[in-house]
Amino acid sequence: MTTTLFALNMSFILSILGLAMYRTHLISALLCIENMALSLFLMLTTMMMELSSTAMAMFPIILLTFSACEASTGLALMITTARTHGSDHLKTFNLLQC
Repeated sequence: MTTTLFALNMSFILSILGLAMYRTHLISALLCIENMALSLFLMLTTMMMELSSTAMAMFPIILLTFSACEASTGLALMITTARTHGSDHLKTFNLLQC
């Protein structure tokens, strides 16, 4: 495993740990999820370049498109919940309410 792939794997693992441990604000959870998507994009791109495979050329672009859609949806949900609940603290949300 090269140093680049090791750094990208550690970035992915650290973002999972950040998502699991620091759950006070919704924006921090969204940033961890975005970091996971970007590290996956970089891993796919690096693997494609190392293998010199053109068959996998569309996978990183598709993943980047989905991560952009995920980011915009997450920010829209954060704005909506901040307007309805008054803050983005995850402890103030009650999932049983409609």
